[in-house]
Amino acid sequence: MVIDVKQVVQVRLLPSPEQASALADTLRACNTAASWLSEQMHTAGVVRKFDVQKRFYAELRERFGLAAQPAIRVIGKTVDARTTLRANLKAGNYGPPGSERRRKVEGTPIRFRPLAGQPFDARCLS
Repeated sequence: MVIDVKQVVQVRLLPSPEQASALADTLRACNTAASWLSEQMHTAGVVRKFDVQKRFYAELRERFGLAAQPAIRVIGKTVDARTTLRANLKAGNYGPPGSERRRKVEGTPIRFRPLAGQPFDARCLS
């Protein structure tokens, strides 16, 4: 029996000014792409990761100049945020059905801050 164990490690980066600028540009591109994707998902009513990937992957890469793995991570991040929002709506965390706050949340796509965290893995860094 083989057990695959993954370890998540938090590291502190000490980038040069040029590297810091490149990282910030990458974060902005990924979060702009995630906000755009969220709007597309909201408009089209597409929520499953497989369906989102099939429908928007190529355009996401082309429109935002993302490599393959960052594009996949943007899709995962956006789908996960939508799933969390749906769970909070179901739990009543935005008020009862029909309330003004709930209608506002349901009618607005998720927006990501320009420098919000972005998941990276080894494939993103190669």
